[in-house]
Parts: sequence; structure tokens; C-alpha cells
Amino acid sequence: MNVNLLVDAIVRQTTVLIGQLATSAGARPTLAHTANQVFLDLASELKAQGLGNKVIADMFGLTLRGYHHRVARLSESTTERGRSLWEALHAFIQEKTIVLRSELLARFARDDELKVKGVLRDLVDSGLVFRTGRGDAAVYRATSGEELPRPVPVRNEERLSNWAWIAIYRNGPLSLAELAAQVPADEAVLSGVVRRLESEGRIRLRSEDGIARYESDACVIPIEDPEGWEAAIFDHYQAMVTAICAKLALRRRRASGSESIGGSTFGFEIWDDHPERANVLGILKETRDRAIAIRERVTRYNEANAAGPGVLKVVAYVGQNVLGLDDEQEGDDP
Repeated sequence: MNVNLLVDAIVRQTTVLIGQLATSAGARPTLAHTANQVFLDLASELKAQGLGNKVIADMFGLTLRGYHHRVARLSESTTERGRSLWEALHAFIQEKTIVLRSELLARFARDDELKVKGVLRDLVDSGLVFRTGRGDAAVYRATSGEELPRPVPVRNEERLSNWAWIAIYRNGPLSLAELAAQVPADEAVLSGVVRRLESEGRIRLRSEDGIARYESDACVIPIEDPEGWEAAIFDHYQAMVTAICAKLALRRRRASGSESIGGSTFGFEIWDDHPERANVLGILKETRDRAIAIRERVTRYNEANAAGPGVLKVVAYVGQNVLGLDDEQEGDDP
């Protein structure tokens, strides 16, 4: 198997998805931090898979020293706990009209000076900060909203509630900190969200080792619910990715008809008067209706019976795309 080819293709397709999301509905979020976050998350995942720092550095094409330097530069600031040095510096510059480099170095004196200077270069190179002058006389100014649009925070509580509900159902029980690592909001905001979900009976609180954790036995967001759009897209994408990862963990390189983990892709070519047109276009609806009926039967049984041994959590995902169908035709066929 050509792993490099597969990784390159998946990254390319993922960037297409990110590009589409970044421009949907006229949104123009700031993406300057994305590459840094990908680097940190990927390095963390490689470590979790048991790889050493030297191997990870080689995979990124970095020297071991360069790898440690980059991780340290992007990791938590010593001066401002809970924030990366990159985030802390950017936020401080945003708060000021103009900032001298000497003032920045004094403010972040607890952080390594070379790391601070490296992050300042990153901020300037990314276009988030302007610099004039050189040396200690250099002056920094944050790029204004008119010059570079800033990300729009999630304000709709129902949208965030759906996202948190899915995360708790799929991965629970989760503490508030663990939930914040999966949902794009800070703990203060999520605290109100989980209280609301708990009061509505969608999740429940339990204590594990003195830590409050949240869990849920079911999560159903109606198909027509406009507030569940973001959460639904992420849930579908995550289900697909986790299924692929589970298949890879089993070290299987081919499928079998009896397996319960995996996925299949089918392609059809039809036209207006094709005798199988309705059947092909109806695959999504038919599969969705069948899955909903099964889920309702499972839910009724689970509510009336205690769980037995060997509990399994099954996540099935269904997707369908039609090339050449006009927007006006979408939804007309069964």
C-alpha cells in the first residue's frame, strides 16, 4: 500500500472540504492558525500511536531540535497559562494600538525570548500583524477587521447545544474540559450549554473519581432542523473517519461480505427515462428510513430492558451525491 499517496490524497480532499466550509454562506473565517493547529494535533496523535520524537521529527522533515522548537513555540505560554504562545501574543497585540517589541519581550519575559521572536515572525508572515522598524525599535500592530476578517464566533446556543450533545453521545462520558477539546467553544460557554442539555433531559451528569462527567444514551437531531447543520456535518465526517481508523487498526487490507466495520461505495449512471432511476435516487431515503425504524425499535427495547453483557456502540453513516442534478430538482425524486 502506498501510504504517502493515500495521505496526500486525503489531505487534498480535506482541504477542499475546509475551503468549501470557509466560504459557505458568505463566511470568511481567519485560517492563519489552521496550519499550526494541524501540526500540533498531528504531532500529538503520532505520539499517542507510540512514535518517538525523533521519528516524528523525521516525518515532518525537521531536525529533532527544530521539531522541539516548533512544538514549544506553538504550545502553552508560560506567561499566560491555558493559551498557546501564538494565541497569547496575538491577543495582547490586538488589545493595544501599537506595541514595541521591547514591550512584548517584557510582557512575555517568562517565555523563551527566541520563541517569542519566532512567534512574532509567524504572526507577521501570516498577515495577522503588521511590523514597522527593526530590532528593539520595531513596532507591531494587529491587522484590523477591515483588512482581514476575523472568525465569527458561535453565538447560536441551539447550534452549540447540538454539537455538544453529539460529542457527549458519541464519546461520553466527558468532563467539561474534555468536551471543550471537541467542541469549538470555551469551558465558560459550554458550562451553560451542558446545564441546558441536562435540564432538558438530553444528557445526564455522573461523577467519576470526583470529576463531573456527562453522558447520553441517545442523540436524535431532526433532518429538517436548521440549527443542527454544523453538528450534523461534523458528526457524519467523524463517523466516516473513525470507521476508516477502526478498519486500519484491524490491519485488514480487503473487505469481506460479513464484516460489520467498514464502508462501501457504489456508482450508477442513469438518465431521465431509465427504468432504475427512482430506485437509484431513492437509495439514501430508503436506507435512512430503514435505519430510523431500526433505531426506534432499539430505543424502545433499551428503555424497557437493562443492558446485558458485551454492550456495543454502533455508528452507521450514509451518504449520497448526485452529479448533474440541478438545484431545482433536488428533493423532487424519491
